[in-house]
Amino acid sequence: MLQIKASSLFSVLVSLLVLLTSTVHAETLRDPTRPGRGAVITDARASGQANALILNSIVKGKTSSHAVINNKIFVLGDRVQGVKIVRIDSSSVSLADGRKLKMYQAITETKGNKFK
Repeated sequence: MLQIKASSLFSVLVSLLVLLTSTVHAETLRDPTRPGRGAVITDARASGQANALILNSIVKGKTSSHAVINNKIFVLGDRVQGVKIVRIDSSSVSLADGRKLKMYQAITETKGNKFK
């Protein structure tokens, strides 16, 4: 009886030793959130859009209005890239140099063509 327990214990120990010392070769899993192979990733600064102004949001209050441009908050009279904000409407912001930033402009433009 003791000999059976000893041989069973020995076989269990040998099995554990083999399992623990064997090298596991597993394939590295690919991150499913990364772009597929061959995808070209461009940086906005590298593609010439570093100076592009994007109107993200407008908050109209009783006494003042705030515009969120390039994810930064501005009020009437503030300067964006050196240009003064002269008007904040409910859906657009006018700049002193004549440019007018419109809400959702980036969504409605596709490669230079504007939907009307």
